Amino acid sequence: MKSPVRKMFDEIANRYDFLNHALSCCQDILWRRSCCRELRKVRPGRRLLDLCGGTGDFAATYEKFNGTQDVAILGDFSYGMLKGAAGKKTSAVPVQLDAMKMPFADGSFDVVLNGFGMRNLPDAEGGLRESARVLSDGGYLQVLEFFSPRNAFNKSFYRRLAPLFIPVLGAFFSKRDAYEYLVNSIIRFLPVADFVALAEKNGFELVHVKPCFFGVAYRVLLRRSVSGENAPAGGAA
Repeated sequence: MKSPVRKMFDEIANRYDFLNHALSCCQDILWRRSCCRELRKVRPGRRLLDLCGGTGDFAATYEKFNGTQDVAILGDFSYGMLKGAAGKKTSAVPVQLDAMKMPFADGSFDVVLNGFGMRNLPDAEGGLRESARVLSDGGYLQVLEFFSPRNAFNKSFYRRLAPLFIPVLGAFFSKRDAYEYLVNSIIRFLPVADFVALAEKNGFELVHVKPCFFGVAYRVLLRRSVSGENAPAGGAA
């Protein structure tokens, strides 16, 4: 919890939403909406966790399309980011937490959202396993993330263009080093296919993978295996 990454997010929290929307040309708003519409189709239960939820945009969007939840938690390790959720139209209660060791009982939620947070965890496999633990059997994990680029367009974008203009915009509106971290965290993260394979080893079934804007980001919908099928021994069963 006392990490340089947490400190960085605390420092950029007041400009985080603005820069997210600006850098994506507001596409991030549309991507969240698509995720929430797709979850509405599968009719999940009414217990929601927005994990690595930052300022609460994902939770607010989810409730717009799926109604007020019986239980709604906005979880993040950055207190500064959670403060940014004040005034947003969500019933989610902000909780500062460690996504690798959450203070919730097994099976506490029917839906876990994770928007652009998986690559910030120290261990993606541990994060997936812990997400599986707090989900009910048949519950859903919706991941919206920038994965390590694999096609030619995205390799060129992230390795040549993004390192030039994203940190510059970050320096102008917020902190340059934070947005250098953003680009580097994407390049170092797993490709989407490897992430899905890891999820399937740790208690999940793949529902679908959908690219956003030619694969700049991906929407990955995973379902918690019923009765812990495919969960590792000693893991989330």
